[in-house]
Amino acid sequence: MAMKFRLKALMPSWRKILRDEDVVDRLQPSDLGHLRKIFDRCSKAARIGVWECTLPDEKLTWTDVVYELFDLAPGTPLNREDILALYSKEKADELNRLRTEAIANKSGFTFDADVMTAKGNRRWIRITATVECDNDIPVRIFGLKQDITAEMLMLDEIRRRADFDYLTGLANRFQFQRCLDRLFDMNWNKATTALILIDLDGFKSVNDLMGHKTGDACLEEAARRLREITQDAELTARIGGDEFAVVYTGRNAHDVECAAASIVEALAWQVERVVTVSASVGLAFAKGAMSPTALYEEADNAMYRSKSKGGNQYGRPYEPAASSRAPGQIFQRPRA
Repeated sequence: MAMKFRLKALMPSWRKILRDEDVVDRLQPSDLGHLRKIFDRCSKAARIGVWECTLPDEKLTWTDVVYELFDLAPGTPLNREDILALYSKEKADELNRLRTEAIANKSGFTFDADVMTAKGNRRWIRITATVECDNDIPVRIFGLKQDITAEMLMLDEIRRRADFDYLTGLANRFQFQRCLDRLFDMNWNKATTALILIDLDGFKSVNDLMGHKTGDACLEEAARRLREITQDAELTARIGGDEFAVVYTGRNAHDVECAAASIVEALAWQVERVVTVSASVGLAFAKGAMSPTALYEEADNAMYRSKSKGGNQYGRPYEPAASSRAPGQIFQRPRA
């Protein structure tokens, strides 16, 4: 009977092969024994188990692999509420909603959820469910549970590589551009959006004199220092070889200038007492009908003006209405 339960649970996938569910009932005992071995080996290798819950008494039945997925000993008494407690509240609520709809519609669903197993291990499980009816009345819901932890970890790594710089762990240029586009598209108050661009001075000398391995270590150190002092920023990113960007929102001009000065101060150090590294920094404030591209260009121009003055300082574009400074003038550290 247990083997027939397992095979019938797999019928949605096997129907094209077996054509008729009654074929399971016509199998000889020797055939069932052979199929049981094949099923158990394949199930264990693929980390897929079969489950069912009878209705309306909510009695759960699992194959051994499902017990393993939840780090429970096979044969452990099952209570549906206890099992739901292993899911996060959000996932448990969503699972209950899908289950209720499937029973009402006499249909099924597929659902991915993370669980905290009985031994405290976080695991991702893919649940497939089908409702079986007798005289048009739902009598049980059954299906498969598969361990997809490795798949989800791989997807997380793909997302991480797509959005974050592989070397420094900071956001990459793609995420930086997406952040600016999002802020402008959502009609954010542009007057409170500021961009700081940073270019490392002396980095080429680090690579030329000390090698690319030391150069990579220099970039990692720069990122660490930058991350430490920009924790309140909307985004901190590495957008090029030795170029970084910081996006601030909801901050006034004085606060952003203080942040820029802190960045200049933090990014000045000696690499193995051979090369002095510092930072040329430029900042710009969004205004009027300015686009993300225009904001970037203003900050970029200010950064290169800083570099042309010898680096290790910051500046911003000239704003006639707000300042009497000459175009491209370098700002000194403002008083807090």
